[in-house]
Amino acid sequence: MADTGWTRRDTLGGAALFALVVGLPVAVVRMTDTDETVSDRQRIMLREAAQAVIPRTMTPGAGDVGAQDFVILALAHGLDGTRAPAAGAALPVTVTRHLRRDGTLDYLDWLEWQLDANARGDFLREGPARRMAAVEAIDRAAFAETDRAAPESPWKKLKALILIAYYTSETGASRELQYELVPGRFDPDLPFVPGSSAWSSDWTAVEFS
Repeated sequence: MADTGWTRRDTLGGAALFALVVGLPVAVVRMTDTDETVSDRQRIMLREAAQAVIPRTMTPGAGDVGAQDFVILALAHGLDGTRAPAAGAALPVTVTRHLRRDGTLDYLDWLEWQLDANARGDFLREGPARRMAAVEAIDRAAFAETDRAAPESPWKKLKALILIAYYTSETGASRELQYELVPGRFDPDLPFVPGSSAWSSDWTAVEFS
């Protein structure tokens, strides 16, 4: 890894694994020629944000299982439309300042700026409570009832990718959720015990977790 952080070479090295996870044929995975890098600071901040979304409890949190690395790779490949050109003039200036030359949004550059802004300084120098508050502020703003015509916050896609990363990890799929690869038969009625986990083999659990 170069001193500047996560490079295109690192991303290409994980492309086949990413394709397997999200169900894409490895043959169609490719990267655009770009000199973009993800800095070590951005990667750490993304890890902190992921850990705030799913903190450590009886099971490891999202940052603990490396959700940030999945999200970085997902962004590089444009999962969930994250490499599509942004809406241009419809976007607030707080978002347009983070657009690339090709019109796509640099989600990690935006997240880094937003977390520092919410922390009113250096996000990484703050204590755990202040870092959590900074992430919670982004989340509240993103999911607040606002004008339906307004563009969605970039945080919605980042949070969705964090959830996918966690609930398709070994920890999320087999410890946080219940997993059974081949149920063997159809059971229309199953006993429910209070505290039971959702099934990780049902992707509804991922979509609505």
